[in-house]
Amino acid sequence: MIFRSSFPDVEVPDVTVPSFVLERAAEFGDKPAVIDGPTGRAMTYAHLAAGAGALAGGLMAHGLKPGEVVATFAPNLPEWAVIFHGVAMAGGVNATVNSLFSADDIAKQLAASHARWMITVEPFLERAIPAARSAGIDGVFVLGSETPEGARPFGELLRPPAPGPSLDPSTALVALPQSSGTTGFAKAVKLTHRNLVANVLQAQAPIGIRETDVLIGVLPFFHIYGLTVILNLALWQGATVVSMPKFELDAFLRLLQDHRVTVACIVPPIGLALAKHPAVDAALS
Repeated sequence: MIFRSSFPDVEVPDVTVPSFVLERAAEFGDKPAVIDGPTGRAMTYAHLAAGAGALAGGLMAHGLKPGEVVATFAPNLPEWAVIFHGVAMAGGVNATVNSLFSADDIAKQLAASHARWMITVEPFLERAIPAARSAGIDGVFVLGSETPEGARPFGELLRPPAPGPSLDPSTALVALPQSSGTTGFAKAVKLTHRNLVANVLQAQAPIGIRETDVLIGVLPFFHIYGLTVILNLALWQGATVVSMPKFELDAFLRLLQDHRVTVACIVPPIGLALAKHPAVDAALS
């Protein structure tokens, strides 16, 4: 017996993830694409598209070849979208690293994914640099104003945009997120451009994000839920994402109020906290 969804069939275009997700970035221009929750720093759609193009140009200038892997080890922040789509534009593959991983865990993922470079943030360097040395990758690039020994500034990777390689979206990998490891060791999941484009379309059918929506980006972008259902779906529709580096109930409630969040994609523990914590009642009073 065949069970069919009540939603219409999804027509998946034969395009790469960046060309699909950012197809209307020029139209949205100065509208905030991602806002950093803790600081209020906003990245517009124009800056996002320009940054991704500059990163793609820089990666190719540094010799990144199609199918080579760049790891991202960072909390949710606006640059996450720049990195993911810049790597994808260059024909690279994004290895998304859990922010809570130890140096040993990171090293294992870097080695298993055959990552060439890693992009991270200053607070994570204490784990990132030993992991990179252990895995023997080519270099660590860091977002931020300081560049400690063993790392290079992210700005080195930004160059004028250049045409990316021709890719077959149905076979070219774009992401290597880790499985949850519920039934054993976490494993890298190979996802193509077509996989992620299809997933965005599948998520849009029941959720129905609009360009007037504001989403709270509290679920980690290194996980497929945060990456697809929150970040890429919102960007494709021209909505705004307010990013949080980690879940803290008081901060979460404050951001919901301050940014007039209209869509909150969450997980059961957050739902339970919202149902039971007295801070919620106080915020609503």
